[in-house]
Amino acid sequence: MNAPSAEALSIVLLIAVLACAVVRPFGLPEAVVAVPAAGLVVVTGAISPAHAWEEAERLGPVVGFLAAVLVLAHFCDVEGLFRACGAWMARWAKNRPGRLLTSVFVLASAITAVLSLDATIVLLTPVVFATATRTGVRPKPHSYACAHLSNTASLLLPVSNLTNLLAFSASGLSFTRFAALMTLPWLVAIGAEYLVFRRFFAADLAGPTPDTPHSDKDKDTDTDTGPDTADAPPLPLFALVTVACTLAGFVVASAVGVDPAWAALAGALVLSGRALLRRQATPVTVLRATAPGFLAFVLALGVVVRAVVDNGLADALGRVLPDGTGLAALLGIAALAAVLANLINNLPAVLVLLPLTATAGPGAVLAVLLGVNIGPNLTYAGSLATLLWRRIVHQHEHEVGIGEFTRLGLISVPAALIPAVAALWGSLVVLGG
Repeated sequence: MNAPSAEALSIVLLIAVLACAVVRPFGLPEAVVAVPAAGLVVVTGAISPAHAWEEAERLGPVVGFLAAVLVLAHFCDVEGLFRACGAWMARWAKNRPGRLLTSVFVLASAITAVLSLDATIVLLTPVVFATATRTGVRPKPHSYACAHLSNTASLLLPVSNLTNLLAFSASGLSFTRFAALMTLPWLVAIGAEYLVFRRFFAADLAGPTPDTPHSDKDKDTDTDTGPDTADAPPLPLFALVTVACTLAGFVVASAVGVDPAWAALAGALVLSGRALLRRQATPVTVLRATAPGFLAFVLALGVVVRAVVDNGLADALGRVLPDGTGLAALLGIAALAAVLANLINNLPAVLVLLPLTATAGPGAVLAVLLGVNIGPNLTYAGSLATLLWRRIVHQHEHEVGIGEFTRLGLISVPAALIPAVAALWGSLVVLGG
């Protein structure tokens, strides 16, 4: 196949794969189109079998890591971690919308960072809806917080997001070094989001819904501990200890040169093994928790994106990508990554940009990560997590207006991205990178 034809075919197939992931016609999994598309770019010669295999080998360990983290998050839910989170939010909020928003920010940020953004979207979002309903407050700002923080709060650790795992692999950093450099940008971005939310949803946070059973007097009484406190589920200590040990395992494994995926696998085996022994799960349940269809989609998408890169996209982006790791260059890299994430989704964007920035050092790689993690809050199509969140919101019979979502993104994305890049630059200067 000649170069123009290969380029055209690769782009058309990438668009088809992403469109299917967004629309999911007839409820079909993302892999239904992605896997045949990957086979087609190889069969037609748009990408050589050697390059396709090389891409699969590069993504293989990352996909394995992701599978282990998904199992870990699923069985944390089985242990009752997210029910306990909902009870804590209800007690702490005391029927006050502003306090509930704060608790959602704290929990969503922690869960996204430690158990990945998928846990926040799939497991925490329904809990937030239930908690808002019980406490009689409008759920909109709190559910929007889950969507935004699944992206923004996924900056901290390599395990927080699939894009992080890819960047971690390309950066050459250790687990602790990665976390140290990203801590300040993570805090700054979350803080900026919080300020934007308090302003943007001021009317929704002003008081409870009109039909709430709680009076204003009850709302302002410090002794009110919220609904259902007597039936609050116990804190799942076993799950918390397992997660803490897994995090410690990431640090130790990275320090001694062992792939941190082994620590993730150990944590997943402990929690899933306990569930199997207690007859809370079956081997099929454990397999489903790995989301095999999504893992196949990731591998296939990587091959299709590699075909697009090999056939001209890399050269085009290389001409506009800023050089260096100064503040202006990092801002330019992050902005380009954010724009590309909203055009072709953040996962293809990071697959395209990492090979182009890896040679400039970890600073440029981490700037890409800021762009592809914060930038998707601008549009629905920016990340798969946002698309999944939209489906969950619709299941709870709440409409999400594209205009309102975009207006919020137009404010929050630059408000979070610019200071986060400045914080990254400061971390690089102080800690080295």
